[in-house]
Amino acid sequence: MPHRDAYEFMNQQVPKHINTVIFDLGGVLFDIDYRLTQEAFQKLGSTADFQTVYSQQKQAGIFDEMEKGNISPAQFRAGLREWLPSAVTDEQINSAWNAILVGFRAREIALLSRLKERYDIFLLSNTNEIHLGQVLEMIKMHPPGDMDKIFTKAYYSCRMGLRKPDRSIYEVVIQENKLNPSTTIFIDDLLPNLEGAQLAGLQTLHCTPLVKLEEYFGE
Repeated sequence: MPHRDAYEFMNQQVPKHINTVIFDLGGVLFDIDYRLTQEAFQKLGSTADFQTVYSQQKQAGIFDEMEKGNISPAQFRAGLREWLPSAVTDEQINSAWNAILVGFRAREIALLSRLKERYDIFLLSNTNEIHLGQVLEMIKMHPPGDMDKIFTKAYYSCRMGLRKPDRSIYEVVIQENKLNPSTTIFIDDLLPNLEGAQLAGLQTLHCTPLVKLEEYFGE
């Protein structure tokens, strides 16, 4: 696989020729904690070790299928019930599944309103309909309270039938918005997702916890 190093953002800033920014959500603009969902399902009595079947590094097939929108929330819950006691309810499953969602980073959301004055900004997130419903509720706590008012356009894997790091998901965003990949930068916290973006010709930046996002943009 072709690869060029992503900027690590240590003492780096977004290059001056960039006019478009595509953001990942979790780990960049939104805090997530896989451990919380892993523990929640174990407390429900899961016979599967959720640390093994569901993590940032590795996910069993049912989770990928849910993120691509290939199965419905009801089908997803039915699949999870193979690992759970029969008395567990839909609401308990949804609650355990959403435990991963810690919340938006207020400083970063405020930054986006300033960045809109300098860039076209997009969102490209691997997510699923259950998480997405909760995320769209949580953004209401942060002005302007609406993803469609924050981003030029927000893209969610579960509504595209595609998932990062597949090259095709980036190409959809590029083609639909007539973006120039050489002046468009994609920001993600996972290197495999950056490598997929690079295959589509995008410039990339690796978001790490070491530097505040605003510093990447010279603020």
